[in-house]
This record gives sequence, C-alpha cells and structure tokens, in this order.
Amino acid sequence: MGILNMIKGQLIDVIEWTDNSNKTMVYKYDMNGKEIMMGAQLTVREGQTAIFVNEGQLADVFGPGRYELQTSNMPIMTALKSWKYGFNSPFKSDVYFVNTKQFLDMKWGTSNPVMMRDAEFGMIRLRAFGIYSFKVSDAETFLKEVFGTSALFTVDGVEGQIKRTIVSGLSDAIAESKIPALDLAANYEELGTYAMNAVNPKLAQLGLTLCSFVVENISLPEEVEKTMDKRTSMGVLGNLDQYAKYQAAEAMREAANSNGGAGMAGMGVGMGAGAAMGQMFAQSLGQQTAPAAAPAAAPAPTAATTACPACGAQIPQGAKFCPECGAKQAVNAFCVECGSPITPGAKFCPECGAKQ
Repeated sequence: MGILNMIKGQLIDVIEWTDNSNKTMVYKYDMNGKEIMMGAQLTVREGQTAIFVNEGQLADVFGPGRYELQTSNMPIMTALKSWKYGFNSPFKSDVYFVNTKQFLDMKWGTSNPVMMRDAEFGMIRLRAFGIYSFKVSDAETFLKEVFGTSALFTVDGVEGQIKRTIVSGLSDAIAESKIPALDLAANYEELGTYAMNAVNPKLAQLGLTLCSFVVENISLPEEVEKTMDKRTSMGVLGNLDQYAKYQAAEAMREAANSNGGAGMAGMGVGMGAGAAMGQMFAQSLGQQTAPAAAPAAAPAPTAATTACPACGAQIPQGAKFCPECGAKQAVNAFCVECGSPITPGAKFCPECGAKQ
C-alpha cells in the first residue's frame, strides 16, 4: 500500500483553476514535476478555456465543462504522442487556463493631442479619455500571438497595445466622421461605435475583441471653448440690441440714484435719466402700437353764390353790390340752408322748410 500511495502521489488526478484576481488572463497549471493520470478529471469553469500543449505544440482545447481525460476526447494529444486507442498510462503535458471573461472598466486616454481639421476653426488639437472592456475571443490565437509559454499573463501585458490601438481608431473615427468640433459632445456614442468597429479587426489578429468603448469626454482647445462660451451667452441673451438698451437704461437709473443726494444736480440727473429711459424703452418696444389717426376734418361749408347780372362774376347771395364791377344787385332773399330764392321776410323756406 505504501508503494502504491507513493506512486499515486506522483500523479495528478484533478486539474482545475480558480481565479483569485481580476487581471489574470492566462495561468499555467503547476505540475510540480508530476505526470497527468489517464482518466484524470479536468474542470473548466465558465469564462475559462483549457489548452493542452505538448512539447511546445498546441494540442487539445477544452471549453467550460467537466471532462475525464481519455484518448477519445484528446485526439490531438493522442496523435502527437502516438497513443493507441485505450491508452491508460500517465503522461506529461503543459496545461494553460485562459480567462475568457470580460475585463471591465479599463481606462484609456490620449497621451498626446489628436489632430483634427475642422471646417470652422481649421486645424485643432483634441484630448479625450474614457473606458472600455475587452476579452479573449480566440484562446488559440491569443496563445500563439501573445503570451506564448509564459507561466502567468495579466491584463498589463496587453493594456498598452489596446490603448494605442484605441487612440488610433478614435483619431480615424473623428477624421472620417467630419463632425464639427462644436458638435462632438453630442456624438460621443456614435464616435465610440465607429472607433470600436475600427479597432476590433486589429485586435482580432491577437485573439482579442473590444466589447464596449465609451468616450467620456473630448477636451477642445481653450480658444475653441471660449468661442463656445460666447455663442452660448449670445443665445441666452437673445436680442442683443434690446439687451444693450436695457443695460444703458439700468446704468442711467443707477447714476440717477447715486446722485440723488446732490441737490439740484442730482434732481437734474434723475430727470434726464428718467427722460432717457422713457425714450429708450419706447425705442426698444419698437412702437408696436401706433396711435390711432385723427379723423379727417369735415370740409367747411361753402357760402352760396350767384352770378352778377352785369359782369357775370360770382358774388355771395344777398349782396347788394357786385364786388367786381360795383353794379347794384336786385334785392332777393335766399334760404340760409339750401340757398333757394324766397320771399323777403319769409320765416321758413318753401323748398327745404328751414327756419330763416
């Protein structure tokens, strides 16, 4: 029994790995000089991939699940070792566990300003930062292209490469989208999607994929930010002419109040300010309501005239002499209302009935 226990102590019958960190991407199972027992139990948890490597050659790959290692489920290893079907002897192999979960809240930022050609401001420099998440999408490619035979590989080993690829993709996204600098803040999501689509083909060559990409902020040059502030102020103020007039009126009111205790001088300033304010507000309102026009005066009634029998000139009815030729006129009476001839001394006009 002692010899049998000693032999079993030199064999591995359970292979598994539990991740105690949030940054480990690859872990090489520690054989400690032992061999793997044929029929050993292999446990691969969710978010993991187990890879067997035989003398530097990539062999069998196992996804999440529980396996009993046999020649039937290790075809590549069986071929590399030239095992016969039903082989039952212990064997040596390197086993790597690759973490395929998402690595979240990874930060990125532009170490140097990104150049952008803007239609309004010309060539400007931008700085940006945000977060992203990624994962191993192809464990075999990742083993071949990145970590090789390292016993332990963490996020730090690929973080720099991913960040630089992201910044390059974002630069292309900003340039090709042709979004004006003043509108970048309203298009963070679109820029993130565009950048992620541009970066993923490059990361796929390493067996990685970008799961999310968030642009938190894009900092514009100080000159552009000042211009934006001015435009915002103009939008808040609305009609600048009205605002200027209001400011002038306020200044005159304050001047009048500050000089109010200076006797007649203060009184004059106050009166002048009041008159100026009245004029200012009348102009600012644009005299939208014009005063109603006065009704046209009725034409003055014209005096009744008659022709002079001597010269034919028009003379007032009832005149005794013609003002043109001096001829004496017949004494006739005329109605004061309608001008019709009436009998001298008549009290009423026979034509219109007007009282004489």
